[in-house]
Amino acid sequence: MTDLTLYHNPRCSKSRGALELLQARGLTPDIILYLETPPTAAQLHTLLAKLGMNARQLLRTGEDDYKALNLADTSLSDEQLIAAMVAHPKLIERPILIAGDKAVIGRPPENVLELLP
Repeated sequence: MTDLTLYHNPRCSKSRGALELLQARGLTPDIILYLETPPTAAQLHTLLAKLGMNARQLLRTGEDDYKALNLADTSLSDEQLIAAMVAHPKLIERPILIAGDKAVIGRPPENVLELLP
């Protein structure tokens, strides 16, 4: 099986749920605690390509930083949004499971099962 990587926030119930689903199937993904070790801009570009989405789709719009940084401004480029996520990783939607060249956001947690054989 392809190596699995989970961008994880242990304080998030959806993230914990996704991890539990994987573990219940005997899978142990590499865990990235992205709030402690934020992804770089290059890593976010790669992640977005695997997810098949743009930067705006990866933003958590309910976060205070989203409002404070005026990220709802539609004139902001993907590069600007990615820079905001690098500087403020809690803006990144979670959890994210990566399997090879594909990734999925685990909202709901059962979405992670889409990447399993």
